[in-house]
Amino acid sequence: MADPKGFLTVQRELPKRRPVDVRIKSWSEVYESFGNERLEKQASRCMDCGIPFCHQGCPLGNLIPEWNDLVYRKDWHEAIERLHATNNFPEFTGKLCPAPCEAACVLGINQDPVTIKRVEAEIIERAWAEGWVRPQPPAVKTGKKVAVVGSGPAGLAAAQQLTRAGHDVRVYERADRVGGLLRYGIPEFKMEKRHVDRRVAQMRAEGTDFKTSVNVGVDVTADELRSRYDAVVLAGGATAWRDLPVPGRELKGVYQAMEYLPPANKVQEGDYEVSPISAEGKHVVVIGGGDTGADCIGTAIRQGAASVTQLEIMPQPPAARPDSQPWPTYPMLFKMESAHEELHDLGGDRVYAVSTTEFAGDAEGNVRALRLVEVEGPQAGFKPIPGTEREIEAQLVTLAMGFLGPQKEGLLEQLGVELDQRGNVVRDKDYRTSVDGVFAAGDMGRGQSLIVWAIAEGRAAAHGVDKHLMGETSLPYPIVPTARPIA
Repeated sequence: MADPKGFLTVQRELPKRRPVDVRIKSWSEVYESFGNERLEKQASRCMDCGIPFCHQGCPLGNLIPEWNDLVYRKDWHEAIERLHATNNFPEFTGKLCPAPCEAACVLGINQDPVTIKRVEAEIIERAWAEGWVRPQPPAVKTGKKVAVVGSGPAGLAAAQQLTRAGHDVRVYERADRVGGLLRYGIPEFKMEKRHVDRRVAQMRAEGTDFKTSVNVGVDVTADELRSRYDAVVLAGGATAWRDLPVPGRELKGVYQAMEYLPPANKVQEGDYEVSPISAEGKHVVVIGGGDTGADCIGTAIRQGAASVTQLEIMPQPPAARPDSQPWPTYPMLFKMESAHEELHDLGGDRVYAVSTTEFAGDAEGNVRALRLVEVEGPQAGFKPIPGTEREIEAQLVTLAMGFLGPQKEGLLEQLGVELDQRGNVVRDKDYRTSVDGVFAAGDMGRGQSLIVWAIAEGRAAAHGVDKHLMGETSLPYPIVPTARPIA
């Protein structure tokens, strides 16, 4: 245990966000520096429980009590070794994961949980600063070739594990840069892309090969892929977005979130001076109350939107854990992310329990307003409430309502892999699909999910691929039983 009295004497503390009026003028990450001494105190709150439920909460099975204790004892070098033992990319999860480990923290039963996510993020930042993160090329090459389709967190994790096992790994990405949603879906203020760039550089130094601007299934057929490689890992994500088929959907100015966010990120990459889909001077409506919706809010605010309103069909979640979602489950709570804080300070609104019924346009075919109605909860089937119809001004609307699974056209159809009832790729416990030598990891197999699940599945799929190619494997498999897919 780090400190037997740590949680009794030290209160939970997180880094402060830079003032709203300051941070919205740039695209830099929103948090101020925290300092090692304060972080070591936060790590001391970990009780090293007899049964650490944080392990069960984390799909990667991160050794959380161990590296909390090491940070408290100022052994940062060993802390990153224990962190990297289960997680290839703690800088990604430390910034983007919603921290189910904290929801499962035993201390969270009657106090504020340990700041696990922040400790994780600071360990890896210290490791990069100290030069402790180095390439780990394989000592022996196997001569086996593996193709990984998709360079999001699942694909990157699988590729790094398989490269380190000695295989020749090539990652195919249809975008012009590596990273998948990490690159073009996550705004810069949430995670600066230098974090992706330095990991990709490490992987290149280890021997992983990357091919961008290649749409597998179009530029390279499934038969060509299978003939060139001894194994294939499908890690293309859940890219089939949920649409809103209401009157006026065809109007100009109504976009999917993943049509809106990528060009904003391309501005930060230097590809554009101004995004071709800009919120500047416009009244913006974001439909969808999740993380992607928050990303659209923060982006629109930084682009200079006249106003931003967020709509959600579900009722507003509670501020505290409800009885129906007891510890150690992950509760659905009201969140105040940095983008929501900006929205609140700038006079925007988050509207719950409403459904969009129509987009109204002007004479030129541009959206000018959105019509909505209040609805009863999901138990009532989101039944409209008569007399609650109203109209709000909108010149830009983003649809951030989630994803329905992987894209079927192209590669999946050519491979002929079996799909489940939700349209996701079926895998067994070793992540093998119904097609010999083809594996699937991440959202392509489990549907839209968390980054920590993507990395865990990438690692687990690598374990399966290595065993398939070599007959045995020493690659680790995520230790959490629930991380295994249902065949």
